[in-house]
Order: sequence, then structure tokens, then C-alpha cells
Amino acid sequence: MSASAPLPRLAVLCSGRGSNLGAIIKAIDSGTLDAEVVGVFSDRPKCAALQLVPATLRWSAKPGDFASRGDFDLALGDAVANVRPHWVVCAGYMRILDSAFVERFRGRLLNIHPSLLPRHRGLDTHQRALESGDREHGASVHFVIPELDAGAVIAQVVVPVQPGDTPQSLAERVQAQEHHLYPEVLRWAASGRLHEHDATAMLDGHTLFTPRQLEFPES
Repeated sequence: MSASAPLPRLAVLCSGRGSNLGAIIKAIDSGTLDAEVVGVFSDRPKCAALQLVPATLRWSAKPGDFASRGDFDLALGDAVANVRPHWVVCAGYMRILDSAFVERFRGRLLNIHPSLLPRHRGLDTHQRALESGDREHGASVHFVIPELDAGAVIAQVVVPVQPGDTPQSLAERVQAQEHHLYPEVLRWAASGRLHEHDATAMLDGHTLFTPRQLEFPES
């Protein structure tokens, strides 16, 4: 990307501590991700993620203050649209987005999920992986569609399940790998290499029939 080209604009949705947001900001600050975070949006006004950016970049509201889920997602969508993002990045956002929001940003709406999709959609993925006797677990970055955790998977990182693992120990190792995985996929997005077409993920103009399997050093 040339020095004069505007940086790709990222709007980030969070609900919790913001560890993936922190990894994205770290990648930007280190110069390994040519993008800028132009807004952080949350359904939990007191979540720690909001504190990772200046107050001018924060937007939050309580869903319970709205008449309906649709009304909240409309307000959220309007706030996101106002920052003119190139990509909308779900990073630990714990509410299911309604179909109107998804269609509004379809094709530039990403999520990171703590499992090797299509296994273990939804919540409690680490516990479910252990209960299923999985030998491998991990994380996936995918395009968001109205069906929960069912969009085209772009890339994954595999984390072996170790003897004696607990949901917490497994979660910690998966999350450490997420912090490498998400910035890497965002590099593809920011450089124009990543697209969604006909419900499939495309990288460098080629359909990803299977997700890219990436490997990163253990932290």
C-alpha cells in the first residue's frame, strides 16, 4: 500500500475484555497491519474493550434500553455506518446480530470463533470439545451470515488437546493463537486480497474450498 493511500478502516464489535482488539491494535502499532480502528462498538457499556481506544472512538448502549432487538441492531448499524468502515470486525461480540445488520454489511463482516468450524458452533466450545473427546481444537475466522457461525470459513489455527486439559487451560491456549490468527486474516482483508462471493471465501481471486490452515509459534 502506498504512503498516500488511505488506510482501510476497521469498525470493531466487542463485549468483553477486548483481547483480540488488543492484538489488532498491537499489530497496527507495530506496523504489521496497515489499517486503522475507527470505532469500537459494544452492547456492554462497561466492558473493558472500550477502554483500549480513546473516548472519541467508543460507542455503546444497553440492548435492554431499546424496544426490540431489531431497534438495538438498527442503532448499532447506524453508528457503525457513520464511521464508514471498510471492514466490520466482531472480536468477542457476544450478541447474535440480526439479519438486517448482517445484510447491511454483508461481505465485509468478519468474526472469530473459538472452534474448528463447522464443529462446535455457538457457546461453550472448549467444554464441548473436551466432552466430545476431540484431539484437536482451535479457532476460525469466517464471514458472518444470518445463520449462527455458518459463514464461509477463511482461515483456522489448530490447537492440540492435551491430557489433563480443562476448559480454562484449553481456552487460554486457543486465545493465544487467536491473537495471531485474526491480525493475519485482517492483513489479507486490508490489502484487498480477501472477498466473499456467492457465500464462499476468496483469497487472491481464488475460492477457498477449504480454510487456510495457519501455524503460529506458541506464546
